Amino acid sequence: MPSTTPVVDFWFDPACPWAWMTSRWIDEVAQHRDIEVRWHVMSLSVLNEGREDLPERYVRLMAEGWAAVRVLIAAARDHGPQVLKPLYDAIGTRRHPGGRTDGDAILAEALAEVGLPAELAAVGATTEVDDLLRASHAEAIALVGDEVGTPVVAIDGVGYFGPVVTPAPTGQAALDLFDGLVLMTRVPGFYELKRTRTSGPVFG
Repeated sequence: MPSTTPVVDFWFDPACPWAWMTSRWIDEVAQHRDIEVRWHVMSLSVLNEGREDLPERYVRLMAEGWAAVRVLIAAARDHGPQVLKPLYDAIGTRRHPGGRTDGDAILAEALAEVGLPAELAAVGATTEVDDLLRASHAEAIALVGDEVGTPVVAIDGVGYFGPVVTPAPTGQAALDLFDGLVLMTRVPGFYELKRTRTSGPVFG
């Protein structure tokens, strides 16, 4: 008998606070639902590459964003995809609820926390894994198109940008949101829901 366990594929860029919020929601769901979550890297730096209409501050953030996604990809290449989630958690906790912006120190501390070699940090300043990074990113874009951002969440192969939530739902609200998303993925012609955000990320 085939498995009925939903497979959730989650693409994230560790620089994105909204992806962080959504990842905390899917963590909550995983505590109460029988789901298989597979973590993947996408990159806002890749997504916005070559754009000339970005504000200067955002251009700077995109330049800084390459290092972390490269390190994540290198870690998965060398040590398996199972290291992505703990390394993402270690990076994201420092960046988002922690409010830190010292990228090099964050990566060094995160690698040490999860027991990965410090030498992986050096990959962040190279193009060594960019083909693998672009391939992982392209998997997400193939599901949702390139007029979106991060996160991309797919359930049993049907993907959407989002959900974008703040604060991350917990308890029954988290489960209700997940069950609703599952239902939406079963409607072949459903494409989009959106409203203007009126609040920034609420981390705690």
